[in-house]
Amino acid sequence: MYSMFFQIASLFYIILLILAYFSKKRINNIENKIYACLIINVFISLLLDIASIFTIKNLAAIPIINDIVAKMYLATLISWLTFFTIYIIVLAKHDNNNDSYNLSYYKKSVHIFSIFYLIYLATLFILPLNYNFSQNAVYSYGPAANVSYLYAGILILIELCFTFFNIKKIPIKKLLPMFLFFIFGTSAVIIQMNNPSILLISFMDTFITFLMYFTIENPDMKLIEELNLAKEQAEKANRAKTDFLSNMSHEIRTPLNAIVGFSQALAEEDISSEAREEVKDIIMSSNNLLEIVNGILDISKIEANKLEIVNTEYDTRRLMKDVVALTKARLASRPLDFKVDIDPTMPQVLYGDHVRIKQILINILTNAVKYTKEGYIAFSVNTVITDDVCRLIMTVEDSGIGIKPEDIDKLFTKFQRFELEKNATTEGTGLGLAITKSLVELMNGKIVVQSKYGEGSKFTVSIDQRIIPKTSDEIETTDDTNTNPFNASGQRILVVDDNNINLKVANRLLKDYEADVVLINSGQECINRILDGEHYDLILMDDMMPHMTGTETLKNLKNIFGFKIPVVALTANAISGMRERYLSLGFDDYLAKPINQGHLFKVLKKYLVENPNPVLRNEVKNDIVQEEKNHSREFLESKGIDVNHGLELLGDMEMYDMTIAEFYKEFPEKMKKIDEYKNSNDMPNYAILVHAMKSDSKYLGFMELADISYKHEMASKEENISFVNENYELLKMEAIKIYNIVKEYIGE
Repeated sequence: MYSMFFQIASLFYIILLILAYFSKKRINNIENKIYACLIINVFISLLLDIASIFTIKNLAAIPIINDIVAKMYLATLISWLTFFTIYIIVLAKHDNNNDSYNLSYYKKSVHIFSIFYLIYLATLFILPLNYNFSQNAVYSYGPAANVSYLYAGILILIELCFTFFNIKKIPIKKLLPMFLFFIFGTSAVIIQMNNPSILLISFMDTFITFLMYFTIENPDMKLIEELNLAKEQAEKANRAKTDFLSNMSHEIRTPLNAIVGFSQALAEEDISSEAREEVKDIIMSSNNLLEIVNGILDISKIEANKLEIVNTEYDTRRLMKDVVALTKARLASRPLDFKVDIDPTMPQVLYGDHVRIKQILINILTNAVKYTKEGYIAFSVNTVITDDVCRLIMTVEDSGIGIKPEDIDKLFTKFQRFELEKNATTEGTGLGLAITKSLVELMNGKIVVQSKYGEGSKFTVSIDQRIIPKTSDEIETTDDTNTNPFNASGQRILVVDDNNINLKVANRLLKDYEADVVLINSGQECINRILDGEHYDLILMDDMMPHMTGTETLKNLKNIFGFKIPVVALTANAISGMRERYLSLGFDDYLAKPINQGHLFKVLKKYLVENPNPVLRNEVKNDIVQEEKNHSREFLESKGIDVNHGLELLGDMEMYDMTIAEFYKEFPEKMKKIDEYKNSNDMPNYAILVHAMKSDSKYLGFMELADISYKHEMASKEENISFVNENYELLKMEAIKIYNIVKEYIGE
């Protein structure tokens, strides 16, 4: 039995390998197909090898069976070697970028070697095979065995050539089984040719096949399925996050458009110096709020490692003054002592990303304001100067609620807020400090937190900035400071937006350019006017409109023969990448809401021509009803209307009355359309109209209606028709209730 030791041991291992390999799902590729043939060949070869030993010992009784078994054994050995040769050829000629080429090469190789293998089989079964057996060894020899050795030698030579000339194409880990086969396989053939009693070939085939199991590309398919599912869920969550950011951007920027637009316009009116300063503070606060919004939206950039630091020269004192002014505005009437200590030796001009530094300070100071009910907030800036580098050491200390020791390490985690039951009324997303830490690290700075629970906290940020040997008066500002309107009389601008308040803001900002401005509220009307032959020099178009979006309108406009009017996307959808997206959709330019006067100036300067001989401007065409009446604010408040909230957004009662009159005028038609869209299950258009109702309600302080409209907007965007139907009566009742209040207010 000594001569069968290698065969039995090999058979045991190959059975384990077959169970391991075929019990799991596999990738259906060429490599696995060849490997499956190799495993099966080895298993059959070992069975025939063991069987041939028994048949040779009983040669006299079963000579024909013995001859068939022995030659089949040799045939399986050559079959294994043939498939191994095809495996090496396919690896050598593999093209990562062309699966059809790989499959074609595999089929050609199989076809060619099949022909030669059939010739070999015919020769094998024609030639005689001799046998020798002794007490400890049984083996075959003779012409048939010699032909097998010769054919094996030819195959090994082919393998060596393909490996040598294509060695750079073959992955390193796959070369190991090949090299071991060339060394040990060739040695086994030579040994067995000279010492037939030592049966090593089947053992070597088993060893190489076992080794290949760890080199073939055969991952766990169950794991792949789980990874694919996880990937799909992650992509779905990422899409949901993008939708959330887009909606949040739109929701925040829509009211900001009115605040910034009317504030900028008011700053240019003939008002007292004290009022002008207050308006400037409103504008500054609005711009800072926009920076915060942009910072929140930048969390996606931070996660993707795409957030860039933009370094410029900046006025340090102006930066700190803005931060202090904004913080004071946020303190409002809170009984807090706000202490400020700015190092007087701080260089006037530094080089760095002042926008991000301001964002860092605003985030930390805002946090201090939120969580400090009484006592003080101390803001200090110290400097350490080394050569031409100034280290800003900025500290914010407060006497607020403090942070528990176990929570400090979680402080910079996204969406993390502590003790929600105690701070349920405190606003915030939990993103501020996470963004702050990322920004500090991007600027190679450090942030340190010290806190004692119940007594207060201290945040210290240190960032190095390069010193610029200039005074603040010498700085070349990168801000959009050129906002002085030029005269564009004689030219026409068409503004398309379904929200009348946005139309009023655009109207007010464009008024000083003396152009003829036409305001309309639908994409279809825009198309109709162009088809009617009306001429415009520029079109400003909102995107999110009912029936036909701005993008769809633009597509239709471009199909009109001879249409060459520049179209600028005017939208509150201002998340990262939106400018590039709108330009790729065919818009000539992009203006984000709230409209920045500097950006507006650049767009108008680009597409309109300044009139060297200005004439008196005509009044702007505007079909929006504006009625001025004496109203009782107390009446609205007695009905539960949050007039103060409306005034925060619209500025004064005059603007409030204009807006509420517009709401009253449009309500019946809007409610009729909402009802139609609900009944026809047209959720996309339903979502647009309830979105508009929510925005109008927020502007006017109809907070309950705004809340209900928001829920319907979210449900309709998710195609949750059952929610819309079940809660529609509540929306309608609240809307009619508000309509009746407004009707009584305006005296109709």
